[in-house]
Amino acid sequence: MDIVKGIEFHTFSITARCERTGRLGVGIATRAVAVASRCPFVKANVGAVATQASTDPRLGRTALNLLEMGYAAPKVLKELEASDPYIEHRQLAVVDRDGNSAARTGRENKDWAGHITGRNYVTMGNVLLGAHVAEAMARTFEDSNDQDLEERLMLAVEAGRDAGGQHGGQTSSGLLVYDREVFPWVDLRVDLHEEPIAELRRILEVYKPQAEYFSLRAADPTIPSAEPAY
Repeated sequence: MDIVKGIEFHTFSITARCERTGRLGVGIATRAVAVASRCPFVKANVGAVATQASTDPRLGRTALNLLEMGYAAPKVLKELEASDPYIEHRQLAVVDRDGNSAARTGRENKDWAGHITGRNYVTMGNVLLGAHVAEAMARTFEDSNDQDLEERLMLAVEAGRDAGGQHGGQTSSGLLVYDREVFPWVDLRVDLHEEPIAELRRILEVYKPQAEYFSLRAADPTIPSAEPAY
């Protein structure tokens, strides 16, 4: 694995639920490439999970399975702890369908590493400039509850960046939100970019006017198409 020697996997994320609509989602950014391909896991009416640091995507799938069985977020986290011999290398966030949240930052994560849990959300990160990054994300999420979940997640990720983000900046980002269907309401990613959070915002602004159309046409393909915003 010489190809990955010396790479630092610095990540910050928000995992959350909308109290008003029940939507669930994850917003995330990292120093590594293609973060959205392996870290966020969401299922409608079930829960949202972020797995980061030395990521094991299998933990995300396991967490969703446990949530679907009716386990609350804290119990899911305990099951993941018990099942993973490398748990001290992980960062995990779980938010269930009822808004319960739980998170864990393993001892092997590099400073600053930590998390903040609140009703309906977890903000967390590793190798960040400081705790103020996660705090800024949490504060932004709490202060934007009149917005749709995808916008709140985007704002929180932007707040993390603006608070300094991680050492060396970001390379990739992602935004994943589920509403009521088995397919996502929003699933956007920037896999490799000099300013991935700014690029994610640009794509989101194009996508937002068309999100409802893309959702509704599954049941009724005769509805008029949305006008592209680009």
